[in-house]
Amino acid sequence: MNRRSFIKRSIGSLLALIGIGGGTYYYARDIEPRMLQVQNIKIIDDTLPASFNKFKLVQFSDTHIGFHYSVEQLRELVKKINSMKPDLIVFTGDLVDEPHRYSWNNNLINVLNSLEASQGKYWIYGNHDHGGYGTEKVKEVMEASGFALLQNEHSVIELNNERIILSGIDDVMLGRPDLGKALENVNPDLFTLLLAHEPDFVETAVDYPVNVQLSGHSHGGQVRLPFIGHLYTPKYAEKYVEGKYLLDDGRLQLFVNRGIGTTRLPYRLFCKPELHVYTLHNE
Repeated sequence: MNRRSFIKRSIGSLLALIGIGGGTYYYARDIEPRMLQVQNIKIIDDTLPASFNKFKLVQFSDTHIGFHYSVEQLRELVKKINSMKPDLIVFTGDLVDEPHRYSWNNNLINVLNSLEASQGKYWIYGNHDHGGYGTEKVKEVMEASGFALLQNEHSVIELNNERIILSGIDDVMLGRPDLGKALENVNPDLFTLLLAHEPDFVETAVDYPVNVQLSGHSHGGQVRLPFIGHLYTPKYAEKYVEGKYLLDDGRLQLFVNRGIGTTRLPYRLFCKPELHVYTLHNE
């Protein structure tokens, strides 16, 4: 950790300890984590086929069910997503906080299965999905819920004989990501979306024919302070923390989702949970 980062985190931690008492503590634990913010974002790219103009994609991420986020809360989220009538739904990892301790049952499957999108539902592994011996169990639940896994592979999304590519990699921290394999035999001229749980992977993706990367993992830091920003983010979410970033002179767009749930500490402060709704535009 360099000197600037150390000072930033030390001051931030001190202010957090001072300020998170009383009403602030209550707000950060019980109020803000339920204040879902819907981000409506236009993705403009002239490589998009005309058939995909105004195509709607919804991304949700990092639910961390079992750690201060319940299946009933997920049910309300699903209702909100379905009300948007998306063409495509993607989940970018970390379904359950601790898979080896979670009480798995059909309620979770039934809720996820009720998500509806005309062009399908896709997901990728996050580090918590692999952790706690959850790899196979999470896969089983997501498959039963109608989600297709993209683990170093891609899918062709087709409308009116025109196509875009949706690709996904394995988790960077605990999996074996292989973007070359994921894009094998893909026409590089086609508009390509990449799902990668860890946002810092974009510095690898920039060397491939990828137009947009969608990520989560960072939680936006969960706690952000005025003039200081986030206090901490996990490995591989240290450079790209939240929002939109442009790489390679704007050729590659990265969007980092703050996630739905919390982990480690059940707080959000100046960092509301987030749902991304992307509308594609070809001009």
